[in-house]
Amino acid sequence: MNASDRTPADLLRSALAADPARPLVTYYDDATGERVELSVATFANWVAKTANLIQDGLSAEPGERVALLLPAHWQTAVWLLACASTGVVADLGGDPAGADHVVAGPDRLEEGLACTGGRLALSLAPLGRRFPAPPAGYDDYAVEVPSQGDRFAPYVPVDADAPALAVPESAAGRTEPTEPTEPTELTELTELTGAELVERARSDARRRGLEPGSRLLSGLAWDSWEGVSAGLYAPLAAGGSVVLCRHLDRLTPEALAARIESERVTHRADAS
Repeated sequence: MNASDRTPADLLRSALAADPARPLVTYYDDATGERVELSVATFANWVAKTANLIQDGLSAEPGERVALLLPAHWQTAVWLLACASTGVVADLGGDPAGADHVVAGPDRLEEGLACTGGRLALSLAPLGRRFPAPPAGYDDYAVEVPSQGDRFAPYVPVDADAPALAVPESAAGRTEPTEPTEPTELTELTELTGAELVERARSDARRRGLEPGSRLLSGLAWDSWEGVSAGLYAPLAAGGSVVLCRHLDRLTPEALAARIESERVTHRADAS
């Protein structure tokens, strides 16, 4: 990867320049049987559309906070990189009452209504399907995003030294819960600039032994830096890819072994 990259958006641009056709995120939900594979180019297209939605649809400005009430999911990964592209702070699991905007999954819609700004709902259904009708108080992301542009340029250049991500520091090593759970109070919140995030991701990639072409399987929940680093940032920083698994604990050992073989997994990050 490019040593001069200083933001997560820079990392994605370098990945796109290096090999747009290679897989970047392969997502499994073992509660529904869903499998989605996104190449670097496809993922980057989703990011561009979502960044345009943030900038023009939400009218969000650099420095504003977007509470992401979302689990480990390929669309959450898209939102994290889209926030980084626009200069807004992605507050993963953050307090919607203190955020400028909120993006909520189906299990946290009521909680998200505490946000007085823009609200978008994600169904998290297979194939990115829309809700039958937009939830009360929300616009449906799946309705709003397709019409957005395929190219994105921020109105203001993103400052690599400005806050980019807020994420709980604790709860490392937890897997995605089998059933939805109530939000838990975590002890410490880490806020990282874009440059700090990239440096942490590179450090984690080195610690895990990741390199270009590595395939990291992660079943960790995204309620901590450890989880979101393993499930997105470290593989991206290394020039590798991630096999992101939600509800991984529903797999039998035999099925997990078959997935590791079929997906050519080289590294693992789960609690087993």
